[in-house]
Amino acid sequence: MAIEKVVAFFKQYGLDKKIQQFDQSSATVELAAQALHCQPCRIAKTLSFIVNDKPVLIVAAGDAKIDNAKFKAQFKTKPVMIAFDQVEEKIGHAVGGVCPFAVNEGVRVYLDVSLKRFETVFPACGSSNSAIELTVDQLQKYSHYVAWIDVCKNWN
Repeated sequence: MAIEKVVAFFKQYGLDKKIQQFDQSSATVELAAQALHCQPCRIAKTLSFIVNDKPVLIVAAGDAKIDNAKFKAQFKTKPVMIAFDQVEEKIGHAVGGVCPFAVNEGVRVYLDVSLKRFETVFPACGSSNSAIELTVDQLQKYSHYVAWIDVCKNWN
C-alpha cells in the first residue's frame, strides 16, 4: 500500500510521526480541509499529467485550477490528465492519495507558485485518508521537485 511507502520515506528524515491518518476520507480538497480543520487553499493537491509520454505531478494550492494556456506555455503541449485507472500504475499512488513523495522512478514533480503564499501546506501521504503538514521549504526538499512553475489560475 502506498501509505506504507510514504511512511518509510519520511521515516528516514524523522518525520514519519508527523503523518496524520484520519477515520474519514481526505481524498478531495474539501474533505481534506474538513479532516485537517484548515482552509481548502492550504491543501497541497497533487495533479497527475502525461507530458511527452512521461508522468508529471503538479502540486498546487487547493483553490488553484490549471490554466490551459499557462500549462501549454510551460510544457509546450496541452494538459492531459492521466486516466483514473492508470494513475496508481504510472505514479505509485492511487487517486485520492496522490502525493509527491515515494513516487515511481521517472515521475517528475513540479510545484506551482500558488503554494508560495503559505508558511505550511498539507499534501496527502499516499492514501485517501492521510496528510502531513510541511513548510513550503520542506515540501521543496522532500518532493525532489524539478522546478517552481506558474500554471494555475483563480488563486490570487
